Amino acid sequence: MADDASGVRGVLPLVRLRSRLFGDFLVSMPYLNYGGILATDDAARDALLDAAIDCAQSLGVSHLELREQSESDRDLAVRTDKVSMVLELPESIDELGKAIGSKRRSQVRRPLRENPDIQVGGVELVDRFYQVFARNMRDLGTPVYAKSFFLRMAQTFPEDVRIVTITVNDSPAAAAFLIGHGEQLEIPWASTVRDFNKISINMLLYWEVLRYAIDSGFKRFDFGRSTKDAGTYRFKRQWGAEPQQLYWHYWLSEGVEPPKLNPDNPKFALAIRAWQKLPVGLANVIGPRIVRNLP
Repeated sequence: MADDASGVRGVLPLVRLRSRLFGDFLVSMPYLNYGGILATDDAARDALLDAAIDCAQSLGVSHLELREQSESDRDLAVRTDKVSMVLELPESIDELGKAIGSKRRSQVRRPLRENPDIQVGGVELVDRFYQVFARNMRDLGTPVYAKSFFLRMAQTFPEDVRIVTITVNDSPAAAAFLIGHGEQLEIPWASTVRDFNKISINMLLYWEVLRYAIDSGFKRFDFGRSTKDAGTYRFKRQWGAEPQQLYWHYWLSEGVEPPKLNPDNPKFALAIRAWQKLPVGLANVIGPRIVRNLP
């Protein structure tokens, strides 16, 4: 924290992740799209960065990662392959329907023929959300967070966290975990069960999420980060979302290159294929022990 006689001028939250598999490093903030320095002026920003680098050096970590929304004027390595997709919300869901066009409206209507059960709530829906999320993560070949991670967020921020779930014929089909702050609602985690993708269940899920955002008075909806021109990028663009550049800045210890801890890295291909073959129950036991070290 940077402060003086006038009060707090800036803060920089840092989390240390340490494992034999993925290394030892500091991140602001892991698991989420945003982090980095919050400061009222350049002097406070510089002081916080210098303190963070001193901390990284004293701990002996390989690197420091700051997930920021603006480019630094300091001599730091930077990744710019990710963007955040943000939609300025209309006044009503009817306006959104007109904006997305007839093709996408028909995709939203298709799952409604199955008489889905749609729920919007809080902590009481964590179990149902996790059923969908854990299965989807296994199918993607990605270790899953512990259910307690989501439960504690819902318990700690009951006014800010909302969960949307969709059940079809008594089977969990789609779910989203939402976090609101100020005028913006964000969707850090959303999943569908592949068996229901043929009826465009993902379109209905996002329609209901956006309906909730508009009805709740939010002005912006953050679809989360995507790689430019990737499939998720194009999916979010069809709702009218616009890309906002993300800058992930790195201080690197001597001889260290920027990390490549992402599923597109070919070195993880074999592990991903093996993970996809695990029973969901086993993946749910092992996954949280691994993913806690992935930023």
